[in-house]
Amino acid sequence: MRLDHSSLKRGLGRAVFYISNFSQYIIPDRIYSKLVGWHLHRLSNDEKKIMDMRVDYYVRLNDCDSLSGKDFVKVEDFKYPFKEKHKFSAYFFDLYESVRCFNPEFRFNYLFGDVDYETSVPTFVKARPIQPIEKTTNSVICKLNKFRHFRFINDNMSFIDKKDVIVFRNVVKKQPQRTRFIEMYHNNPLCDVGQINSDDKHPEFVKPYMKINELLRYKFIACIEGHDVATNLKWVMSSNSLAVMPKPKIESWFMEGQLIGGYHYVEIKDDYSDLIDKLIYYIEHPAEAEAIIQHAHEYVAQFRNTRLESCIQFQVVRQYFYKTNQLNDTYR
Repeated sequence: MRLDHSSLKRGLGRAVFYISNFSQYIIPDRIYSKLVGWHLHRLSNDEKKIMDMRVDYYVRLNDCDSLSGKDFVKVEDFKYPFKEKHKFSAYFFDLYESVRCFNPEFRFNYLFGDVDYETSVPTFVKARPIQPIEKTTNSVICKLNKFRHFRFINDNMSFIDKKDVIVFRNVVKKQPQRTRFIEMYHNNPLCDVGQINSDDKHPEFVKPYMKINELLRYKFIACIEGHDVATNLKWVMSSNSLAVMPKPKIESWFMEGQLIGGYHYVEIKDDYSDLIDKLIYYIEHPAEAEAIIQHAHEYVAQFRNTRLESCIQFQVVRQYFYKTNQLNDTYR
């Protein structure tokens, strides 16, 4: 029997994930809080400035009087449900590692999974609709499901050596924007696009799954939003290929609302009508393409500091409790 190395790698990664998180889960909260405090104390002044900016970006709550009702849970009651299959284990552990450090009586709301709408009460979410930065929102972004979403790569192939083609491979289920993209370009010679799940209505749209190292052979990689953000955008922007997409409408911890078309990625129209013109332009102007790739790498760099990332997540939760009048002082 042939060994499937990709399946084995995914299985080992999942095992490490659960072992690591359950090991931290059983550490007493008091000890864990001291560890977080130690990391905060070690931040440089520049890192603190970055942290302040990003906390302000993620938390744009109006002050509110109280958090009451069935939507909210106490910190002391936020526990892993061992007796049932937990669909959102990754989300739980990512949020738990920060909320556990606060008063057991503090209350909060959370919404796991894909979110593409504004929440009605102060809520921790993975993603929210992009709005002007001066506008308040009840949706507080946390770094949730980071095991899946925050993978960065080291790409050894230069842009110039890659195929002059755009590639797209993804699951497409009730996502008309992705279906439309495939429908428009699945027969175009500059495009290798398709869905990896079966489709009785459009079997011609189905193409084989491709591993990341196979996708990296292409100059352009389409990053089309799904139920919320485009999951592949983070690793694509860390590669030497160009991310190609319309201006994003949903943002996550990656702060997609801060990305600039033509500077961090190749921006195309919402109806995809200018895709081929954009591909041809950057094929003929590789220096401009490589400048965008460099800017993308610079943007990604801020998310590679794991110590700083943990501190920012903690301070986002702290600011939530402050803005909801449960904590008497902010962290600054």
